[in-house]
Amino acid sequence: MQRETQLSAFQQHDGAWDFVIIGGGATGLGCGIEAAARGYDTLLLEMHDFAKATSSRSTKLVHGGVRYLEQGNVSLVFEALHERGVLQQNAPHLVSKLPFVVPTYNWWEKPYYGIGMKVYDQLARGYSFGRSRTLGRDETLERIPTAKSDGLWGGVLYYDGQFDDARLAVNMAQTFIEQGGTALNYMKVTDLKKKYGAVHGVKAECQETGDTYTIDAKTVINATGIFTDSIRKMDDPSAGTTLRPSQGIHLVLDRSFLPGDSAIMIPKTDDGRVLFAIPWHDRVVVGTTDEEVDGPALEPAPMKKEVEYLLDHAGRYLSKVPQREDVLSVYSGIRPLVTDPSNSDSGDTSDISREHVLHVSESGLVTISGGKWTTYRKMAEDTIDQAARVANLEEHPSATKQLPIHGWHQHPEQFGDLSYYGSDAPALLELVRERPELGEPLDERLPLRAVQVVWAARHEMARTVEDVLSRRTRCLLLNAQASIDIAPDVAALMAEEKGYDADWEAKQVENFTEVAEGYLLSHILN
Repeated sequence: MQRETQLSAFQQHDGAWDFVIIGGGATGLGCGIEAAARGYDTLLLEMHDFAKATSSRSTKLVHGGVRYLEQGNVSLVFEALHERGVLQQNAPHLVSKLPFVVPTYNWWEKPYYGIGMKVYDQLARGYSFGRSRTLGRDETLERIPTAKSDGLWGGVLYYDGQFDDARLAVNMAQTFIEQGGTALNYMKVTDLKKKYGAVHGVKAECQETGDTYTIDAKTVINATGIFTDSIRKMDDPSAGTTLRPSQGIHLVLDRSFLPGDSAIMIPKTDDGRVLFAIPWHDRVVVGTTDEEVDGPALEPAPMKKEVEYLLDHAGRYLSKVPQREDVLSVYSGIRPLVTDPSNSDSGDTSDISREHVLHVSESGLVTISGGKWTTYRKMAEDTIDQAARVANLEEHPSATKQLPIHGWHQHPEQFGDLSYYGSDAPALLELVRERPELGEPLDERLPLRAVQVVWAARHEMARTVEDVLSRRTRCLLLNAQASIDIAPDVAALMAEEKGYDADWEAKQVENFTEVAEGYLLSHILN
C-alpha cells in the first residue's frame, strides 16, 4: 500500500466513481471494503491519516457492551456480539478473547451480575468467546492479584474481545485496496460538487502538495465521524446539528498495576459510569470518562478533572494505587454520538444510544453516523445497500461476513512481538535477515524495532513520524516521553527510506513533539 501508487491510480481514473467516501476511520474504511468487495468503483478520501481521530483512541475492546444490556438495549448488544465474532474470525491476528472479572464488594452484586452475564452469553450464541461464571474471593484475587481485598466478596468472570484499533484500520485500508478500491490519506474534501441541486462529487485538496481536484461521483458517502455535521453543512448550510460529542480519556500505566491475563470491569462507579482496567501491549489501559464537549477536534485535550477521576477510581479498586507520576501516557477521543436535533440538550451523553443512523439528504448525500467500532461491518453493509439505491446502481449482496482482513493468520503468536502484523510478519523478518541492523530495538522502553518504521513507510502509507509512532505502531500511547525521545531516529529512518532531507526530519520531529506533549500528564496538569 503506497500513496504514490494510489495517487497515480486516482489521477488516471476516467469517468465518475460509483462512490466517493469521505472519511478514513472505522466507518469510512468499512464502507470502502463493503463497496469494493461488491464490485463498485470506489474512492476513499481522508483529510489526515487513517484512524487519526476517534478510531485510534478507543478502549481497545471488541464487545457487545455489558452496560447497554443493563440499559435494556438488547438488539444493539445482540448485533454487537454477532459482529464481534465475525471480526475475530476475519482478523484473528488483531482480535482476541479477553477474560474480564467484575469484582463484587456487596453480597447482592455476584448474583445480580452473574445473571446478567448469563444473558450476555445467551445473546452471543454461536459467537461466544467463553462462558461466564461466578468466582469465590480467592479465585478473584488469583485472577486479579492487585484487586483491593478489603470487603471483597468474590467476582463474576466473563469474556469479551480485545483488539488494536489503529492497526486494524491500517489493515482495513490495505484490504480495501486489495478489493479494487482507491484510498488516499492527506486528501481533504473542501466542498461538495452539485448539479441541479443534487450532489455529484466533491472538491478536494492534497494536504502534501496543495494540488486541488474536482471529482465526479454517482453518490457521495459522508462517513466522517465527529466531523459529520461539517460535511452535512457543506451540503445544506441550514442543516441542524445531529451529533452530541462526548469525550473519553484513558490513562496508560505500567503492567505491574494489573499483572495476569484478566481485565477488570466495574459496571457502575458511584457516579454511574463504567470503569475498565485492561492489559494491552504489556501495559494497562484505564478508562474511561464521559464529558460533553463543544465540538470535534483532531487532538482533543484531556481535562484535569477527567485525569483526577480516573486516578481516584482506579485507586479504589487496585491495591497498588496509581499516582500521577505512574502515568506513561494519557489519550483522549471524542465519541460521535447521534442525537435528535430537536432534543439535543436533554439527558447525559452516557445515555445516548450507540446505534448507527443513516440519513439521505434531499441532494442525495448519504450520511452514516453514530455506531461503534465493533459494529463497523454491519454499519457499512447498511450504508452501501442504501447508497447503491441512491446511485441507481445494480445491487449486489454483501460479501464481507467471511472476507479476511489483510494480515489474516490463524496463529500469529508464532511471530512474537510482530504478531500484530499477521501474515506480513515473515516479510518483516526477511527484511531483518537482509539488514540485521533493522532488527535492533530503538528504545528499551518501547516495543519498536527499526524494521517496523521502514515497513510503515514502504508498505503502510505512513507519511509522517506521527503516523508511525501513533498509529502504525502504538508507541505514543504506550509511553509518550519515550516516543518524543525516539522521534529523531524515526525521522532519520523515514528520510532514508523516502529520500527526504534534513529539513524534513527537523520539521517532523518538531511537529510530532508538539502533538506528543499533549499525551504527557505533566504537560496536561501544568
